[in-house]
This record gives sequence, C-alpha cells and structure tokens, in this order.
Amino acid sequence: MEEPLALHPVKLYVYDLSKGMARRLSPLMLGKQLDGIWHTSIIVHKDEFFYGSGGISSCAPGGTLLGPPDTVVDLGNTEVTEEIFLEYLSSLGESVFRGESYNLFEHNCNTFSNEVAQFLTGKKIPSYITDLPSEVLATPFGQALRPLLDSIQIQPPGGNNFSRHNGQS
Repeated sequence: MEEPLALHPVKLYVYDLSKGMARRLSPLMLGKQLDGIWHTSIIVHKDEFFYGSGGISSCAPGGTLLGPPDTVVDLGNTEVTEEIFLEYLSSLGESVFRGESYNLFEHNCNTFSNEVAQFLTGKKIPSYITDLPSEVLATPFGQALRPLLDSIQIQPPGGNNFSRHNGQS
C-alpha cells in the first residue's frame, strides 16, 4: 500500500528594496505611483530560496540582511519532495538561472520566484510584482535610466550560494 504524498507549504516572501521610497518618490520621478521595488523569494522545505547576480542562493527564512519580508503570500502546498526540489534547483542553477544571466528588468529574482512557484504549485506569483519592470520602462524616466539600471546587479547579502545539500552533485 502506497503512503499518501506529504503536502509542503509554499510561501512567497516579498521585500520592498526601496524601504518605502518608491511609494513616496515614484509619482514625482515616473509620473505614476509604484508601491515598492520588489525582491521576492520562495520559502519551501524550511528554507528561503532566491536568485540574484550570484546565482541561486538559500538561507533560513528571513535570513538575508533584508530582514523580515514586507509581505508573505501563501502560494498553497506542493507534493514535490525536498530531494526532487533540490535536483530541480540544481538544474536551474546550471542552466537558466546562472549568476551571469541575471538582468534587473528581464531575468531577476521575480522571474525565478515565478518559475519556481509554477513548478511547485502550478500558480504564478502576483502580477503587480512581475509587471513592475515593464511599468518602469514604459515611462520616459525609466527609459532614460535604463542603461544605468541594466548595469545594476542585486544579490541580497546573508544567503549562501545554492549547492546540493548533503554534498551530492
């Protein structure tokens, strides 16, 4: 007789990298209201996983220097085991989500969180997060700043670069 599959909760941690400055300054600078500059990560199997210019990283939930998240979104549950999930992350880290592939507007932490959320739960992360880059680039100020913004590399300090736990490769 087969054992029923265990369900593991999946959360999205949402951090405002601007610490409220986007909400106050965006109407003046962009001509439209932005509620934040979002960094996201996925919490599953008791760890927080995120992507930045250093590649895929992990830490204890809330363990980066960003501190506690501004918002926690419950994405549901997954039947994906920790072992399968870590193999999946390892594969992503060697292909699509290498550190050198990071791009602030087109391939960032939110792209990673969205892809991982869909793998684990079949659900996307909220569109107010994934639509933010195109909203900024749709403004004249965003277009003017794009060359500078494209050169920005974000890697929240406090995580460890992801590698297969238990020493396997």
